[in-house]
Amino acid sequence: MTLDHLKILLVEDDELFRLGLQVRLQQETKIAVLAEANDGETAIDLAKQQPFDLVLLDIGLPGLGGLETCRQIKMNHPNLPILVLTSRNERSLISRLVTAGAQGYCLKGVAAETLILAMRSVIAGASWWDATATAEIHHTFQNQSSELTLDDSSGAKIDTLTRREKEILVLMSEHKTNQEIAEILYISSGTVRVHIHAILHKLGVSDRKQAIAIQNSLNQK
Repeated sequence: MTLDHLKILLVEDDELFRLGLQVRLQQETKIAVLAEANDGETAIDLAKQQPFDLVLLDIGLPGLGGLETCRQIKMNHPNLPILVLTSRNERSLISRLVTAGAQGYCLKGVAAETLILAMRSVIAGASWWDATATAEIHHTFQNQSSELTLDDSSGAKIDTLTRREKEILVLMSEHKTNQEIAEILYISSGTVRVHIHAILHKLGVSDRKQAIAIQNSLNQK
């Protein structure tokens, strides 16, 4: 995969919105909408049939629903980025999106240029959360219990991390600072912080020391 030829799975049940989005994306010569789905079950099947660089996923799907669709796609394809489309940005939704494996979201109605930038950023391994989401993620981690149990579930939790999140966790275990990680991966330190927030949430820990302990315990097995 390169950022020059991006293959997209578009999952949206609103036909008019889906058509408008497809037309706009087709104006980008290096982005191709290879498949469309109007429900989660179809999207899951399509993701199994051919490789994609990104799933652009409406959260308000009928039937299985957007969150469960996201969870199942990530379970089947851990390294496939998912960018959620939603008209909601309430705090209660944010942690559920992170837990389901989404790399970020864009509000419906956002400028097309912003959506395309978000798509490219997520495909490149970054996250795309707005200020509301970032604040909620940070708040969630600060209020999590500091209790940590290292058990057989640790490996499964590690498997929920994206490729970029695993890279960052390894660098964290090497005691790299956020700025050092940013320089090594050619991303901003702010993006590193958001990735670390997502890592902590997925691993069910409250600070980076506990995340490193999980990584180190798996390395010793």
